[in-house]
Amino acid sequence: MEKHVTQWTYWLGSACLVVAVVWRVLDLFQPTGALWSLQPLSFLKGALVLFVAAIATANFAWMKSQRP
Repeated sequence: MEKHVTQWTYWLGSACLVVAVVWRVLDLFQPTGALWSLQPLSFLKGALVLFVAAIATANFAWMKSQRP
């Protein structure tokens, strides 16, 4: 179970990071008055949360396997 959680959170975090970077690049070409209701920083924060969850889950699985 931990393996699946780690894989899904890692890949979703990677996808959020890619979306945030692409969105930020596309935002450079928008007129200055264009307003977005959803900011690229939201995806960046989501990616950070998912990466932290992936690291925590992987460490939990590793610690569980190290017990005698």
